[in-house]
Amino acid sequence: MSDRSYGLQEPPSLGVAGKKRYAMAIDLNRCTGCGACSTACKVEFDLPLGVWRIWLKEENRGTFPHTKKVVVPTLCNHCDYPICVRNCPTEATYKHADGFVLQRPNRCIGCRACIISCPYNARHLLPAVRTDQEKPTSVTDKCSFCIHRVSRGLEPACVSACTSRAMIFGDINDPESEVSRTVQASKDVSTLRPEMGTHPQIYYIGLSQGGVSDPVSGYEDRSDALKEDFNAYKRNHAGQQFGDIEEGEGQTTRLGFARQLGGHMRDFFVDIGERMGILTRH
Repeated sequence: MSDRSYGLQEPPSLGVAGKKRYAMAIDLNRCTGCGACSTACKVEFDLPLGVWRIWLKEENRGTFPHTKKVVVPTLCNHCDYPICVRNCPTEATYKHADGFVLQRPNRCIGCRACIISCPYNARHLLPAVRTDQEKPTSVTDKCSFCIHRVSRGLEPACVSACTSRAMIFGDINDPESEVSRTVQASKDVSTLRPEMGTHPQIYYIGLSQGGVSDPVSGYEDRSDALKEDFNAYKRNHAGQQFGDIEEGEGQTTRLGFARQLGGHMRDFFVDIGERMGILTRH
C-alpha cells in the first residue's frame, strides 16, 4: 500500500543529499515573449497542430502610455509529489530517479486521469491520426524536461533556444549549479499553486508582477483566435477526444451538442472494440 500511495515513482528527492533533482528557473524579468522556447520544443518533438509541450501566457498590463506585456512560459512542473502519477491507473506516468516526470506511451490508455488531475493544465492528448504513423497516437503527452538531451549532457531544447537566457536548467540539489544559485539569490522567486502540495520544480522569478500566474484561469482567458485553433484541432482529429465539445454559438445549441455527443459515443465504442481486437477502424 505504501508503494502505491505515490504511484510508480521515486520518492521525493528535493534537498536529499547525494541525489540529483533537476529543476528549471524562469526569470520573467528577462523573458521577451519571443516564443523561441515553444517553437524549439515543437520542432524537437514533432508535435502535431494544436498541441504544445510549452506555451506562453500573455497579458498587457497598465494604462497607456504606462503599459507592459507580461509573459509567463508554462509547462509541466515535474513535481516532487506528482498528482498525475498517483492518479494514473496503468502506471503509464512515472517519476524518474532524477526528478523527471515521464510518460510511457505504450502503457497509456488515453483515459485522461492525469490530464484532469494536473493542477497546471500541462498535459494534452495526441490525435488519433498523425502524418508520421510511427509516432504515438491517442495517448497523453507532456514536457519531459528533454531527458533524451539531458542524459547526453545537453540542455533542454527550450533552454538552449531561449534568446534572453530567461530559462536556466540544472540540478537544484547541487548548491554550485547555476539554477540553484539563481533561485537562492533571488528575492522574488515563487512557484505556481504551491497550496496543492505538489512541490513544483519550475521556479519563477518576478511572478509577483501578477496578471498571468494562475494556469487554471487560462481556459477563460484565451483569445478568439486561440479558441478557433482548438476547435479546428477537435474537428480534424477523430478518436479519443471524448468530451471535447467545440465552442461557439453553433455548437452550443441542443442539436449541435447532440451531434457532437453522438460522434463521441460512436468513437468511444469503436475504440473499445479496437482495444479488445473486435473491430478495425476504417
